Amino acid sequence: MEETLAFLKMAEIDLINNLEKISSEIPNRILKLEGFILKKHHKEKLEILIFKGFSSSTTHPIEIDLEKKVIALSYKLTNFKLYKAPLTETKDNFIRENQNSVFFLNQRNWI
Repeated sequence: MEETLAFLKMAEIDLINNLEKISSEIPNRILKLEGFILKKHHKEKLEILIFKGFSSSTTHPIEIDLEKKVIALSYKLTNFKLYKAPLTETKDNFIRENQNSVFFLNQRNWI
């Protein structure tokens, strides 16, 4: 049990980097991370797309230096949505979603 808890804590620390690694191995998938940035008196919407091993935020500047955290601010991720790439207007590309932050760390859940 302690091993599982330690794994979950480590996964939270490197979650985005680990998801980027999986994404680089499955180039026909886009993972959308939804959550919020924690500010002193409010929350700001946070959205990050992971595609082909790279993260891009549609709401906040992110760090591209691999030695640093992708988001330097305090944040909480609340939902994860997986899509088939490329995205098109006429095709439904949605595959699945999950609120568990470690669900997509299992590469089988990307298929």
